[in-house]
Amino acid sequence: MFSISVELLHGTFRGDPSGTANTGRLTTPEWPPTPFRLFSAFVAADGTGDRCRVTDGSELDWLERLPPPVIHADDDPPHASLQPRFVAAHRGRFESKGKGKVSVHQEYVGRKAALVRPGIRVAPRKPRLVYSWDIEPPTGTTLDALRLRAARIGYLGTSDSPVRLRVLADHDTTSDQHGAFVPDPAGDLAINVPRPGDLRVLDRMYEEWVQHGASVGRSQFLGLVHRAAYRSPWTARPTSGGCVVAWLRLRKPVPGRRIGIVTTLFKEAILSRYQREFGEPPAVLHGHGFVSKGYELARYLALPDVKFPHSRGRIHGLALWMPSECDDAEYRRARATAFSIRQLVGRSINVRVERRHGKRPFAVHPDRWTGSRRLGGQRVSRTWGTAFPAIHERRRPLDLAEVTRWCRHARLPAPVAFRAARTPLVRGAVDLAPVEVTRPGRPGLPYCHIELHFADPISGPVVIGSGRQRGFGLCVPLDRHDNKEDK
Repeated sequence: MFSISVELLHGTFRGDPSGTANTGRLTTPEWPPTPFRLFSAFVAADGTGDRCRVTDGSELDWLERLPPPVIHADDDPPHASLQPRFVAAHRGRFESKGKGKVSVHQEYVGRKAALVRPGIRVAPRKPRLVYSWDIEPPTGTTLDALRLRAARIGYLGTSDSPVRLRVLADHDTTSDQHGAFVPDPAGDLAINVPRPGDLRVLDRMYEEWVQHGASVGRSQFLGLVHRAAYRSPWTARPTSGGCVVAWLRLRKPVPGRRIGIVTTLFKEAILSRYQREFGEPPAVLHGHGFVSKGYELARYLALPDVKFPHSRGRIHGLALWMPSECDDAEYRRARATAFSIRQLVGRSINVRVERRHGKRPFAVHPDRWTGSRRLGGQRVSRTWGTAFPAIHERRRPLDLAEVTRWCRHARLPAPVAFRAARTPLVRGAVDLAPVEVTRPGRPGLPYCHIELHFADPISGPVVIGSGRQRGFGLCVPLDRHDNKEDK
């Protein structure tokens, strides 16, 4: 086993995978740092050919011929988009000459101010990565040369991502306690890796840069892009019909009566981001193109504050639920798309969106919507009540058979009892007017609040009714005491 370990000395990593960070269009961080970035760092550490000082460069030929490595790294690191800032321009002084006001830098008199968009910083929980190849380690001379180059590498990505590299022979990666990004032709990620011949392209790129300066960019050398398919370590598969792939928090709560608008904006943001990052969204996200019955769509859920004595039903977060028919690639892409959303804007809504972290507010925590107690490693509950009213699936009297039909469509077991009311049955649940439930241009259907009782405890989120794709019919667990027979 041959391995290269990377320790992030600041505990963070910031890279620009496509050269778009300074345009403000970078929405997804680079993680893990690609093997090609690692290879480029080894090349830059001591140069090639006549520019080598401590090695002869032959070790780079061996390194670029290696197959794609297994990458042991944090599978879901927190990340944050850095705020744009103005810095002094590197060269040139400003002269207005009657052309109007020119923006200047306040701390550097006579210098222009240039806008810089730093991109996205990743902060893994364990600041260590390991790139491993299941091959025989190189000979002594090559191994020593690689270690000399590794000692000269100061950072990966940007200069504020300092690292310490170690070249390891016979390293056991099972002790790293990381997730593993594994090369797989059917994988859900595309990661840039080196290929034989890249060394010549990098030499030509360097020569062009020496001659023409900053006008030479990597986007002009498409031969350096070799994307290999990887299988990510994220394996959160649905346990009963589907699962939530992303829990998000709103920086400022929104009134619960705006649920229709909030979930519509959430869906529009998901579709727009997915189109930009991955191409045409799958039918499960937009609901068009199905030719048979029995399918299930993604659910765009708004998470209100309910059930507590002082709950007011305000929306504190969002969740994206995906059905079990989706493959790993669709799960991963939908999840990455949801986490890339930074703001919901439109129809009198303007609110920042961020990843959920910590236990506050509890309305955004998964435990609030998956169950009231633990059973066999899952949170479950027997009794559930709607936080938002459930929309009837058809116009007919509401009885247990009809509610059972709703549950079957939502892939839930049949309830043993229920009760319904026009007004909320849970403290803080939202009471909506017809105009706040019915979509424009669509026929109106009855709606009501429901309390469901199941024979066996089930795990949530529980969402019922015809408006479940828009977050209507979202239920909160109501069990108050643990039952000894469930323990």
